[in-house]
Amino acid sequence: MLKAALDTFWSENVWLPPNTTWDDIAPSPEKAVVYTDSNHVFYPIPLALVFITVRYVLEKYVFAPFGRSLGIKETRVRKTPSYPKLEAAYQKSANRIKDITALAKSSDLTERQVERWFRLRRSQNKPSTLVKFCENAWKCTFYVCNFSFGLYVLWDKEWLWDIDQCYIGYPHQGVTNDVWWYYTISSAFYWSLTISQFWDVRRKDFWQMFVHHIATIALLSFSWVCNLHRVGTLVLLLHDCADIFVESVKAAKYANYQKLCDTLFLFLIVVWISTRVGIYPFYIIWSTSIRAPMLLPMFPAYYIFNSLLCLLLLLHVVWTWLILQIAYNTVRAGQMEGDIRSSSSEWSDSPQDSNHVTPNHNDANNKKSK
Repeated sequence: MLKAALDTFWSENVWLPPNTTWDDIAPSPEKAVVYTDSNHVFYPIPLALVFITVRYVLEKYVFAPFGRSLGIKETRVRKTPSYPKLEAAYQKSANRIKDITALAKSSDLTERQVERWFRLRRSQNKPSTLVKFCENAWKCTFYVCNFSFGLYVLWDKEWLWDIDQCYIGYPHQGVTNDVWWYYTISSAFYWSLTISQFWDVRRKDFWQMFVHHIATIALLSFSWVCNLHRVGTLVLLLHDCADIFVESVKAAKYANYQKLCDTLFLFLIVVWISTRVGIYPFYIIWSTSIRAPMLLPMFPAYYIFNSLLCLLLLLHVVWTWLILQIAYNTVRAGQMEGDIRSSSSEWSDSPQDSNHVTPNHNDANNKKSK
């Protein structure tokens, strides 16, 4: 039954162009083209565990000491007094506490003390600024390295300069060793993010990012199996470019380098909009939706592939709107003070997060009072 189900799922009529079989694109030393091996989609999973290990070592022995040298403190919230009934209520629902009056009576506390206990208890689960800085430093380091590697790999590839080459001759397009490594490393990294997301810094866009990671892994896996790796490499390169600034802005903010943060944020807006809202829909998706049907016969899996690309675009639009909200408030603060500053309250964990940079009005208020 399992074999029958797998045979049905991997039907050639679904995954391959007309008049093409799995044997036609199966790797073999006798063939002139080096085809992708579908079994290799599982290689990134153990490599993801290597990434998690490397990340742990770098964060502990490189990024954390570097963060401390920048003055980032690993502040720890004092533990709350032990109240079993309050703890049970917190574990049941941390954000919505029902019947505070009853909890206060059963714990022999005032309602205000109960509310204060819950605020302190929630603070215990928040990671320190140093922890968040290390996470962003790790991601930024990877994106810089991966983008540089991707640019090196694709620089001499014809489809980087002429996207029609992604479809001409498909599916009989060979894969080189450098493209194999670029695909495997990128897939492993997103697998590592998907795994570590459940114990990383918890953000308000947790499920958005989870969907993003799953969609990215699905795109990489499907495109590899179907030998559509050329388009996949372009999507990877485009995304890594903007992600460098996403993570570096947050790291600079946590290090309290406000001028650097403002400068990087300006670059983020320019790069993000030009790549995620410009090149991606009007070049990549336009090519996959308009040019591809002109150059090769369509098949069901291609529509799946293109739908996942559109899903990523939808996430880009949502995040772009939130980033523009950040930009609007930041510019408004700059107009009020003559400079772009942030409040003492901590910035959102994510540029995509709705809790954005808020202007610091302390100096302006002091001037008014004077």
